[in-house]
Amino acid sequence: MADVTDGSAVEALAAGLNRVDVLVNNAGGAKGLEPIADADLENWRWMWETNVIGTLRVTRALLPKLIASGDGLIVTVTSTAALEVYDGGGGYTSAKHAQGALHRTLRGELLGQPVRLTEIAPGAVETEFSLVRFGGDEDRAQAVYNGITPMVAQDVAEVIGFVASRPSHVNLDQIVLRPRDQANARRFNRRA
Repeated sequence: MADVTDGSAVEALAAGLNRVDVLVNNAGGAKGLEPIADADLENWRWMWETNVIGTLRVTRALLPKLIASGDGLIVTVTSTAALEVYDGGGGYTSAKHAQGALHRTLRGELLGQPVRLTEIAPGAVETEFSLVRFGGDEDRAQAVYNGITPMVAQDVAEVIGFVASRPSHVNLDQIVLRPRDQANARRFNRRA
């Protein structure tokens, strides 16, 4: 494991690995919910550095070993925010759109190489994500999940495991998963 925002740490990680069969780009996050007109530039920089540049940095560092494995797999965990936009989410949705575009572009660029690529775009998953988004405010972070049954990290991990278990000739390009209580990025069935 390495800090994806630290190029030296990523290079050291790559140098220490003899073989790489699977890369799961899962680092990411969101900060703030202010409108674009009031955007906190440091939050935007952090989101782009973590979600987009971090994915690029790790993928570039490990790609030669993924190709050399003869059957590499790159799974990039984006978000349903990579497919939609919503008020107050400009920084996060723009970073996730860019992360998805990076992944989908790489899919075409690696055509003919022994590497499969899958984008997994989850909706509401109860993790520390909301706590980071709301600057550590536990009440606001927990309110995101009030009245719904969100997914948990294990749900996403099981989908990643399924993707990795497919035969090498099968590529699952994109998987969108949401809890039953979520229709899109902002529409939920909240029970009292």
